[in-house]
This record gives sequence, structure tokens and C-alpha cells, in this order.
Amino acid sequence: MDYQTLILERREKIGFITLNRPKQLNTFSTVLAVEFNRALDEFETDADVRVVVIRGEGKAFCAGIDVNELEGKQCLDYYQWVGKMEEMALRISRMGTPVIASVHDLAIANGIAIVAAADLAVAAAGARFGATAVNIGLFCMGPAVPLARSIGRKKALELLLTGDMIEAEEAYRIGLVNKVVPPEQLADETLALARKLAQKSPLALQLGKKSFYKMQDLQYEKAFELVNNHFAMLCSSEDAHEGVDAFLNKRTPEWKMR
Repeated sequence: MDYQTLILERREKIGFITLNRPKQLNTFSTVLAVEFNRALDEFETDADVRVVVIRGEGKAFCAGIDVNELEGKQCLDYYQWVGKMEEMALRISRMGTPVIASVHDLAIANGIAIVAAADLAVAAAGARFGATAVNIGLFCMGPAVPLARSIGRKKALELLLTGDMIEAEEAYRIGLVNKVVPPEQLADETLALARKLAQKSPLALQLGKKSFYKMQDLQYEKAFELVNNHFAMLCSSEDAHEGVDAFLNKRTPEWKMR
């Protein structure tokens, strides 16, 4: 499948999505948004892909939405347009395949939304993050959804209301990213994390991730009911029995399921 604004690669059971509008700092155009959603779907349904890595080509990871597309729309047009821009966060939450953001330089507006929506994130030292739309008379309403769930209400509102930028170390401190590494090690550290996930039972990762997102907004007792059902399903799978047997017999498991 051809892509105008993305580069897709597959290796070692890892799917790589590279945002490829470097001259525009990988900002979201309508074409990029639609292609990004399609790429997530493509990897989710690919039996040979167990982990997805998102990265940016060129100077920046992603500098938000292309504001050149802002003018000339009516309210309904804006609603449909922004829905395409934010659909990626919903798709990531619905995927069973784990998604890792690999971030360098700038992740602002929709860029910080990708980081917050991703299951895990690795950042290069010196990377900067911000929900900056308020600085130009707009507001990062879409990014606010994964941000609030990722770092909590107070810190999310601080970023959203001030439009201030934060450094990678602060992003790590507040839980927006999982690890900060030297820039020259970003690719290797991201790959090491992706490889670690790719070695796990694909069924366990997929069912576990979906269960996690579904239980987040449930009432406490209902959340336990949901995850206990999912755990019972997992216990009855071939992979669960294979994993336990491999552990007891000190051998490497051979996963049967995707």
C-alpha cells in the first residue's frame, strides 16, 4: 500500500511508522492523518507485526496540525476535519498491538498527543513537549484527552492553559515518557524496548492491553469483573500453558498465537 506522508517498514516482528513531512516538521495534514490511521490498522491486522514504533523523519518528531488547513471551513467541516486528526489516539487505544513513540526534538500539539496516546514512549535528551495551541488563540482539546489520562488533571491543565514547553527530563518526571536517552542512542533504545515486547506472548500482550484500556473508565468493582473475565480467557489459551510449562522447565517458550 502506497503512502505519501509516511514511511512504513517491518523487521524483527516490529512495524515502524515514520511521519514523513520533514519540511513541515511532520505536522498533520489531512492526508497524513488519514494515512496514519490506515497505517495503524494495517499493522494491527498484520500477523507478523507484534509491536509498532512511531517516529518522525528530519528535525522534529511532530509539530502539531498544519495550520495552513485552518481557513475556509464551516463548523461542521471543522468537526469532521479535526475528527480525522484525533482519530489516531482512539485507534491506538483500541489496538491490541503495543505502540511505542520514539521522540526527538519537538512534540507539540498533536505531537504531544501521539506521545500521550502511545502505550510507551522513549525520548531523546533535549526533546521538548508542549500543548501550545493556546498561544495562537486555539486550544489542544483533542490532545487533552490522552494527556489527562497519561499525566493527570493538574499537570495536563498546566500544559494546556499555559502553552509552556517542557524538557524531556520533566516529561519523564511527570510520567509522559518512560525513558530519556542520549539522542544518539534513541533508535537503539527504542528498538531494544520493542524487541523486548516482541518476545512476549502476542496473545497475552494484546488481550492484556485491550483489557487495560477497557477497565480504565469503569467503576472499581466493574473493572475487576472485566479483567477477571479476560484473565480466565487467557488462562484457557495454548500460549498460557506453553508459557508456564516453559518457565517450569527452564526453556524458551514457543508462542502459538499471534
